[in-house]
Amino acid sequence: MKMRKVLVGVLTTMTVALTACAGDKAAETSEGSITIGIAQDLEDGLDPHHATGAGTKEILFNIYEGLVKYDADGNLNPAIAESYEISEDGLTYTFDLRDGVKFHDGSVLTADDVTYSIERLAGEGGDDPLIPAFTNIASITAPDADTVEIVLADPDTEFLAYLTAAIIPASNEDPAANPIGTGPYKYVSRVPQESITLEAFDDYWGENAHIKNIELKVVANPDTIVMELQGGTIDLICRITDDQAAQLAGSDFDILEGTMNLVQAMYLNNEFEPFKDVRVRQALCYAIDPQEIMNFVSGGKGTEIGSSMFPAFGKYYEESLNDVYNQDQDKARELLAEAGYSDLAFTITVPSNYQQHISTAEVIVEELKAIGVTATIQLVEWESWVSDVYVGRQYEATVIGVDASQLTARSLLERFTSTASKNFINYSNSSYDVAFANAINTTDDAAQTGYYKECLQILAEDAANVYIQDLPTFVAIRNNIGGYKFYPLYVQDLASLYFKEQ
Repeated sequence: MKMRKVLVGVLTTMTVALTACAGDKAAETSEGSITIGIAQDLEDGLDPHHATGAGTKEILFNIYEGLVKYDADGNLNPAIAESYEISEDGLTYTFDLRDGVKFHDGSVLTADDVTYSIERLAGEGGDDPLIPAFTNIASITAPDADTVEIVLADPDTEFLAYLTAAIIPASNEDPAANPIGTGPYKYVSRVPQESITLEAFDDYWGENAHIKNIELKVVANPDTIVMELQGGTIDLICRITDDQAAQLAGSDFDILEGTMNLVQAMYLNNEFEPFKDVRVRQALCYAIDPQEIMNFVSGGKGTEIGSSMFPAFGKYYEESLNDVYNQDQDKARELLAEAGYSDLAFTITVPSNYQQHISTAEVIVEELKAIGVTATIQLVEWESWVSDVYVGRQYEATVIGVDASQLTARSLLERFTSTASKNFINYSNSSYDVAFANAINTTDDAAQTGYYKECLQILAEDAANVYIQDLPTFVAIRNNIGGYKFYPLYVQDLASLYFKEQ
């Protein structure tokens, strides 16, 4: 016997931190065009299965869809699938696909496209799995063109969230050069390091996007943002600083405020010789005052975090972990002396297109001087950060924000297991690995929550990184545009934007 379910709000454990929306809807139009500023080019991945940067994935959200899709309230809603069934033993997922869903090339989506996409993500053919949760799939079949059946080897209470992964045509031999999805916007063209052009997809299965043409303009130099907005070359940009927001106050722009929903930290390469010693990592944690950083970087706004979890994950976030390393410069100097690193010097590599991370690093440098540590900031272009830091792991420390591509604790914490391909900090702790394995192998919600909290406790006490905050985010949007939505994950919903009635 199976339990029938309809795809409505299933993510009941999230508390969504939203503080603004772009006003009431006055009028809509499916015509016109706007230009949106973005901090980086999308060259790290037009192929959605291989995209690494959060800034890339937030745009691909509009081009691709999975079987299910998150809304602005953190609920999983129907996308390519119209409904689903889960067997009582939690092992078999049966999806009924919508009729007539089209890809951007005009072809009709079938169950074969779904099975192909999920098998590709699972590493079929000998490749490393792109979504580790998919290695738990025992079989995936298409009983007919409109049905997909996925059988798991073991029950997984978080599995459904990973089915937000993009479905692509099985016939597309080069998705990196020819991105084809089913989303409300289709890819038109790209000028490397300059812009990406999108167009509303007229044959979209759901509610059509309101604005026909969108140009995504790369604004890699944060110092030019205000000038570009005031000069009319861009109409909307996310993640401006509080200083930039103040400069735009009273102008032709509305300033919206939300949270980034990410973990900003000084991430440490645990294979860098000094950082192999837990006492050195702990000393850096004792040297830092997150509130001082927030005062300088975001006008005092933001939420302090003490481990790899941000507040939107209500039941997992532990505020008490913020106090594991309250600033204590004497203790920091004592630990460095014990470890034999009283004259420690290292480099903080920071992507040059994110002013908040640059400013954070600048405060950290000053705070570390107080304990006799010399830190030097190295600014690099985003593409270099991805290749050298994230992929190559050739760095000492970096300031960045890590998001959750799915709204699951697993998607935030799996990267710190010893063998994870995304473990860019080279963290290795057998107790952590055991706690994480226990978390993903239980179907008892209370037990799973306890194991994930154990993971967070270990990361905090072991000083895996120097944790700082969940940043606030400020959005500048021209005041003739409405419909902007904040999500509890790192995306931009372009289809919700519209022109206000004048």
